[in-house]
Amino acid sequence: MQLHKNALEVLQETSRTFYIPISRLPTGLQEAVASAYLCMRAIDEIEDHPDLDNPLKAKLLQTISLTLQAASDGIDVDDLAVELSQYTSLLPEVSIRIGEWAMLSPSTIAPRIWDATAAMSDRMAYWALNNWKIQSQADLDRYTMSVAGAVGLLLSDLWAWYDGTQTNRTHAIGFGRGLQAVNILRNHLEDRNRGVDFYPDGWTNDRMQSYARRNLAMADAYTRSLPLGPALDFCQIPLALAHATLDALAQGEEKLSRTKVLALVEQLTGSQ
Repeated sequence: MQLHKNALEVLQETSRTFYIPISRLPTGLQEAVASAYLCMRAIDEIEDHPDLDNPLKAKLLQTISLTLQAASDGIDVDDLAVELSQYTSLLPEVSIRIGEWAMLSPSTIAPRIWDATAAMSDRMAYWALNNWKIQSQADLDRYTMSVAGAVGLLLSDLWAWYDGTQTNRTHAIGFGRGLQAVNILRNHLEDRNRGVDFYPDGWTNDRMQSYARRNLAMADAYTRSLPLGPALDFCQIPLALAHATLDALAQGEEKLSRTKVLALVEQLTGSQ
């Protein structure tokens, strides 16, 4: 299927890290997780875009959300493409083609992915209009739930849909929040350079690292509870990379080196 092939190619271009666990998933689940990842990466690229002002980001995100909310037996791919085509010179391919990614998933679970993407897109629009103003831990919890904890809940639904795997949904939120907190730490200077600070007022790197570790502890519990199978295979890689990245940042490194990333992935997958 050409769309499946295109999706994996774009996935590899946008995230070599997530390409590996997604490409190893069995047929059906692979398409569902790839669809979810690409849809959410598409809106994430809009939220983080350095050359779009906040009102335009909100407008684009709300357009995507409303289109997905209007879906019944499919997404109006052409209409959505026309809406986004005005910004082809600014937006990456993964964002322009979001309507196609939404149609990649098996039809029995696709509406759950559309709903999750629509909700997240709407929340991102809210945060863009408020310039990601985070003053307290409650604000941080709201933001990390909006863009990451909700992904943990979606993944839990995908595991249950595929083979009945049941998970602790509080731990699923921690899984998403923990990974997002590590991203916030890793990108802190870059975010501040573009006028955004996800740290609550008065928080230091140490405080954010503690927040990340608390949530990664729930992510550990989430992963430990998974039976042998595709869900466990998938979750182990981003979780291990998050822990390793957090350790590297705590030691003063800017990020986890590519060599360490590849070594860790090889260790977890047994790839040669």
